[in-house]
Amino acid sequence: MRDQTDPSAAPLARRMGKVGEYAPYVLTVGAVWLAWQVLLQPAILRAPPEMAVRVAPGSPTVLRRAAEAEFAAGVNAKAKTGAEDSRRFANAGSLARDVLAKAPFDVRALRVVGLSEAKAGRDVAADEILTLAGNWSLRDDPAHAWLVENRLKRGDYASSFAHADTLVRRREDIRPRVFRLFTLASSADPQRALPQVAALLDKRPPWRQSYLDSLYGTTEGLQVAATLAVMLQKGKAPLTNEELSQLYMHLIEKGQLPALRTVRASLNRPPAANVSNGGFDTPDIPAPFQWRLAQEAGVTVEMVADDVRPADTALRVDYDGYSSVHVAEQLMFLAPGRYRLTAEARAEAGDPGRRLAWTVTCAPGDLTILSTPVAPTPAEVWTPIAAEFTVPASCPGQWLRVASRAGERRVNTIAWIDRVAVTAVR
Repeated sequence: MRDQTDPSAAPLARRMGKVGEYAPYVLTVGAVWLAWQVLLQPAILRAPPEMAVRVAPGSPTVLRRAAEAEFAAGVNAKAKTGAEDSRRFANAGSLARDVLAKAPFDVRALRVVGLSEAKAGRDVAADEILTLAGNWSLRDDPAHAWLVENRLKRGDYASSFAHADTLVRRREDIRPRVFRLFTLASSADPQRALPQVAALLDKRPPWRQSYLDSLYGTTEGLQVAATLAVMLQKGKAPLTNEELSQLYMHLIEKGQLPALRTVRASLNRPPAANVSNGGFDTPDIPAPFQWRLAQEAGVTVEMVADDVRPADTALRVDYDGYSSVHVAEQLMFLAPGRYRLTAEARAEAGDPGRRLAWTVTCAPGDLTILSTPVAPTPAEVWTPIAAEFTVPASCPGQWLRVASRAGERRVNTIAWIDRVAVTAVR
């Protein structure tokens, strides 16, 4: 019987045998190389740049870290010598260009090139390079910070503030400085800067409320806030009732009643009326023109459906007859002259006429120009009341209040109040 074995199989087997002999050495070399790479990566990422360059001189990451370190050293030299080190900036730019030759889309290297160009006085080239870096990455804070400053120097508020918006969306720690920049620019150059700030706020960025809060600490900020409120009213995102209430109340606290009156008239929020929500059925009104209800011990105040007239909403006051509180109040802007207060009231318990009163007090100040019982008798049916008062010329604003008349002991009093109005007496 003839041997069917392929004659070429023997040399192949011999070759495979030789490979098998070398396999342990190949695997050992591979393991050593992998171990070196494992050790090399932390050095590339975390070792001091000068050490990392010696370990991996051809790594783009190492070169970029070295470029950033050189640039920082040039800036920090000013603290020691009083002047920045231009040689360091040139070295940083050269290293960063080497990085870009190996990794053309390294944003941080591109930023170092742009900043080194700026330090060399080539602002046009720097602006082009850093604009590209900023467009490539919204997270490159140094690039955007330089663009903010440079565009601001050129008076380009739209571009400067757009890059500032990119920064404050990501970093809460720099918001105070950027917000101060917005406010200073808006105060110094309102015709050009304020519309750009309003345009940013109109997009409802996540920092909108923080910026509005930052405005209320100074008179300058309040003026900016008042103007922004008028501008935003014409846009897509006017101030909410909560935001507007915050502005109104800060204007009161700072004694800016004329400004409050002007802003309200400009916005028509709430619409002009001597008394807002006199029927207690319109909750969508900003304070202080909405009823501000007491939240104190001894009294419970709420706007609820009337027990007698279920289709009607009224103010229900549950008062212990002993505590001194402003049960409900709102601000009015009445011109000097004679007025009549009208309302309806009924008693559910006790004698509201003895324990609760309508008052009108000048603001600012504490001059009371009206004080009259909430109800003339302790009637359990709805009873109208009316009282006249005079607003003097020295009374620019007025607080309309349901005020307590505290007694010497606790006597439960429950009153219902509705249909409140103040009209001029001709």
